[in-house]
Amino acid sequence: MTRTHTRPLIAIPARFAATTSALRYAAEVNARALIEAVWRAGGEPVSIHPTDPAAADVADRLARFDGVLLPGGGDLAPHRYGATDTHDSVYDVDDLQDAFDLEVARRTLDLGRPLLAICRGMQVMNVALGGSLEQDMGGADREHRHVVHPVAIQRGTLLEQATGAEKTEASCYHHQRVDRIGVGLTVTARAADGTVEGLELPGHPGWFTAVQWHPEDTAGQDPAQQVLFDALVDAAHHRH
Repeated sequence: MTRTHTRPLIAIPARFAATTSALRYAAEVNARALIEAVWRAGGEPVSIHPTDPAAADVADRLARFDGVLLPGGGDLAPHRYGATDTHDSVYDVDDLQDAFDLEVARRTLDLGRPLLAICRGMQVMNVALGGSLEQDMGGADREHRHVVHPVAIQRGTLLEQATGAEKTEASCYHHQRVDRIGVGLTVTARAADGTVEGLELPGHPGWFTAVQWHPEDTAGQDPAQQVLFDALVDAAHHRH
């Protein structure tokens, strides 16, 4: 059924939070800036509860949504991409979150739903397709935390089509980056230091792009960042 008069439903896996002052207890959350960016684009953002994929069919849960957004968050467990050690900087690992997000990534691709993956979300997509991560980029002089820097965008990509540019100012917050690239993925953007900042899957039947930065951070003031959410919602609206 095509939704012509209602907002396309955009599924966003919730993130576990150990404490939330307003709720007094642990919670499941998504960044307000992310939710607002989807809403501005005309979508209906819906946080979905992370569950054990063995206990509830993730594809069935996603089937009623028009698009999916894989958001940022803590680090993936290194064993998820074959690492036998864990760097001291790895943080906020949650096995249930990892299992759920990886299954969401795979099933969204299987379903051909439009998909935007952000920061951790891009790393999840890369690992879901057999790629690996560099556990730490090498300290404060190399990590991309609290940094806004230029990113070069490859021509002819969905990312370039969405932004209409070959360069954008990206708000980054990450200490890890893509190492081995997942099967079928191509690089769509890089930072000046060579860090992979964007990935896509040529030939995928649904709209899909992934970025290592956080477009929601500046989307309210920067149309070049908001257009990523606009493109996701537009693809979700026209997927039938």
